[in-house]
Amino acid sequence: MPAVDINCDMAESYGAWKLGADEELLDVVTSANIACGYHAGDPVTIERTVRLALEKGVAIGAHPSYPDLQGFGRRSMRLPAGELRAAVLYQVSAVEGIVRAHGGTLSHVKPHGALYNDAATDAALAAAVAEAVRSLNSGLLLYALPDSKMARAAREAGIEVIEEAFADRRYDPGGTLQSRSVPGSLITEPKVAATQALGIALHGRLSAHDGTPVSVRAQTLCVHGDNPAAVSIARTVRERLESAGIEVRRRS
Repeated sequence: MPAVDINCDMAESYGAWKLGADEELLDVVTSANIACGYHAGDPVTIERTVRLALEKGVAIGAHPSYPDLQGFGRRSMRLPAGELRAAVLYQVSAVEGIVRAHGGTLSHVKPHGALYNDAATDAALAAAVAEAVRSLNSGLLLYALPDSKMARAAREAGIEVIEEAFADRRYDPGGTLQSRSVPGSLITEPKVAATQALGIALHGRLSAHDGTPVSVRAQTLCVHGDNPAAVSIARTVRERLESAGIEVRRRS
């Protein structure tokens, strides 16, 4: 029976603006993707979340984005490759420094939002992200969509790729994520998310929003921390996986 990691994007509060139930989620998930300040997250939030993750034995990753605080990192930006590389390096280095200050080790990198989606299909962007990660620490894992340009660039840079699928997002028939601009693209019903997660973990497939079967490989399943039902979804997903005999554990 396969083993699966459950990862979650978190530390996305910013100053007085609070988002997500990070402490509760860290009791359920096995990997945490920590916002780096460019789409969300501030130094206090980042440090607090890192400390909690270390206390709970959760693997810690950096979650870099385009410099798009107002748009929550969900708007594509045309940045020169060198500027994007520097932006990713800056963000990952900041989180890694906080992790090291608390006696931990950064595990992985997972780009956020528009950067994640753009680098999945744009080879130049993917290469810039991969080079930033490699230049800092080629031992870091990189979470990416299977068969994406991001996965290919990382492997070419000597970085181990962890293939990712999403428990709480609808897919298009072609295997890409349905745009968040489409109503219903975010799954908020825990049982529906758990059924999708189980199908991916056991059979490597799911049903697209129109019912089309889609083949999906995944070593890690994502639950979004900004999903209003994130805690219930994460718990239900983990319970369904473990009830099916699937071990839920971190990748590093």
